[in-house]
Amino acid sequence: MNNNLALSDEILLSIEKPERYIGNEVNAVYKDKNDIDIRFAMCFPDVYEIGMSHLGIQILYGMFNEYKDVWCERVYSPWMDLDKVLREKNIPLFALESQEPIKDFDFLGVTIQYEMCYTNILQILDLSNIPLRSEDRTWDDPIVIGGGPCTYNPEPIAPFFDIFYIGEGETEYRNLFDLYKEAKKNGTSRADFLRQVSHIKGMYVPSLYNVSYKEDGTIASMEPVYSDVPATVDKVMVSDMSSAYYPMKPVVPYIKVTQDRVVLEVMRGCIRGCRFCQAGMLYRPLRQRNVEVLKKYAMEMLKNTGHEEISLSSLSTSDYTELPELIDFLIKECGDKKINISLPSLRIDAFSLDVMNKVQDVKKSSLTFAPEAGSQRLRNVINKGLTEEDILGGSHEAFLGGWNRVKLYFMLGIPTETDEDILGIGDIANKIAKEYFDTVPKEKRNGRSIEIVASTSFFIPKPFTPFQWAPMNTKEEFLDKANKTRKGIMEQLNQRHIKYNWHEADASMMEGVLARGDRKLADAIEAAYKKGCIYDAWGDYFHYDKWLETFDELGIDMYFYTSRVRKEDEIFPWDFLGCGVSKKFLYREWQNAQAGKVTPNCRMNCSGCGALSYGVGVCKEPKTGEAVHD
Repeated sequence: MNNNLALSDEILLSIEKPERYIGNEVNAVYKDKNDIDIRFAMCFPDVYEIGMSHLGIQILYGMFNEYKDVWCERVYSPWMDLDKVLREKNIPLFALESQEPIKDFDFLGVTIQYEMCYTNILQILDLSNIPLRSEDRTWDDPIVIGGGPCTYNPEPIAPFFDIFYIGEGETEYRNLFDLYKEAKKNGTSRADFLRQVSHIKGMYVPSLYNVSYKEDGTIASMEPVYSDVPATVDKVMVSDMSSAYYPMKPVVPYIKVTQDRVVLEVMRGCIRGCRFCQAGMLYRPLRQRNVEVLKKYAMEMLKNTGHEEISLSSLSTSDYTELPELIDFLIKECGDKKINISLPSLRIDAFSLDVMNKVQDVKKSSLTFAPEAGSQRLRNVINKGLTEEDILGGSHEAFLGGWNRVKLYFMLGIPTETDEDILGIGDIANKIAKEYFDTVPKEKRNGRSIEIVASTSFFIPKPFTPFQWAPMNTKEEFLDKANKTRKGIMEQLNQRHIKYNWHEADASMMEGVLARGDRKLADAIEAAYKKGCIYDAWGDYFHYDKWLETFDELGIDMYFYTSRVRKEDEIFPWDFLGCGVSKKFLYREWQNAQAGKVTPNCRMNCSGCGALSYGVGVCKEPKTGEAVHD
């Protein structure tokens, strides 16, 4: 425990939520600096409440602190009020546990979950007095390493990082720490250390690669600087989830955070193959945790945290084969203790509704469907595997069970989309409302009525998906489609029961640029940051005008990254990375999408994506060979 706070009482009393910065939470880890060799600052480049809800950080924090020679601490982006104070008073950014400057650490590890936090990464470096660019750092600065989904196209932020860890964090960090200790002992130069790091599986060192461009702005080649540096970097992955490290004592925050509950990761990966979903491709193949292991983890974590809710985490919890047994166990164990069970990522079928009835006896929260598209044709384009019949059948069962609130999620701007597809959004919302009135007689409505909230986000093509070749809509096209959706809903018979929300088009455009960007964007990210752009993921703080001005000044055409169609043989900025799914498979899926052809899920048939080479998980299961409607 640490009582020497980096901020004075006067500062703490002058800012919002001082609890974000004082550490000392339940299960936070404290070590004697004299007993360790490596200090690691684990950073989530967003506000505390978001960062504290991230499972990946809890896993690595717990795992690193089990090593006798490592002390892992945490740091989050200071909110705007403290950011101003730190700059005015020249107080260096500090870690929560020791309250000591980040600059004094051996490593700064940044988890990069979404593109719109790129300027926050520069905020962290800047406030820590660490040079923004890797080339300007010495052994007096921490080694800056990035991990998380955005590292599958790290090129827009490549100059700001010394290393990117490609893949799942449980596997290679021990090798990195041992190499670091060896380098420090032998007096190895920083540059030579980084070259040695490139020999560890999954480690990408951006400074060791040169990129050349064609006249049209696309990439001509990306070559390693030295012959011993690998030309491609493949992801590293946990092969046995049941024996992988999992944190039994996650840190419990003082204040309400986004996910205030025990999180039980039941599996990793997904069998579904939705063509827009990057996570579904990156984390292949699906690997499950043993149900007995999960039962033990659940009880242990509830005991060690005092949380009153447990959530099952995965990309598609309904596909966990031992779900009925796990649910029965949790209902039995948690029911008496008044612990809530949260079940996100369930498909709405008879089993799921039965389960939700059991766990939500009193409070019937909203049901969530993600049809993603307004017509069956377009759902086939994205390989969603959800029919209108499924949606209406699920709604019918739910209304019989006492639910009367439905949330629907759609995307606008999916390739091949027509006006008919867009108008289908209002149509399906209206049919759900009609289903309610047909199912629940007036006398059983208890003065309540159906509430439907339809939300649309704008489709953003991502690397390592079949849509990485696809053009993205312009801001004007997006807003026109949102307007058509709104009009379509207003023309429905039950429109007064349907509420419509849509996402910001400006932020979607920016995310689209960064998602498929190359190294040329690094200068723009740094320039935008210096103009005051941080917390771009927060609508109130996003300055689209400053970004446009920056692109203009640097001669960057944002539409080059968003709106053009890519040729089959174009070299993408991320092509030197491997996530286990081949480019050939992704292109075949891009062609299937344009033809509206459905690809079966991994439990039905193997579609030859490449993940079989790992020889684990669902790839080893027998295939059913039959079409299963979700």
